[in-house]
Amino acid sequence: MQAQHPSSSKHKAITPPGQVSSTFKPSRRLLATAVIGAALISYLVHKTPDARQRLETLADIAQILGDLSEPDAAVVAQLLAKPATFTESQHV
Repeated sequence: MQAQHPSSSKHKAITPPGQVSSTFKPSRRLLATAVIGAALISYLVHKTPDARQRLETLADIAQILGDLSEPDAAVVAQLLAKPATFTESQHV
């Protein structure tokens, strides 16, 4: 027994190539928060000196540009104030 699939000869909407656009335009502050959040998660998971340096640099730049709110900057500063213990396996 074959399944019956209705079809239509009506015109179907298509999007011409190159005309796909998104209505979502995130602000610089939202993008900064997303990038710093990713760096923060990377640092918390990997705890490497490189991950820490990346987080510090991104947070500093975002704060200088005014794209990092004071409460968010305080969270990053509080996290970075805690000394991280790097194990030998994390240096490889």
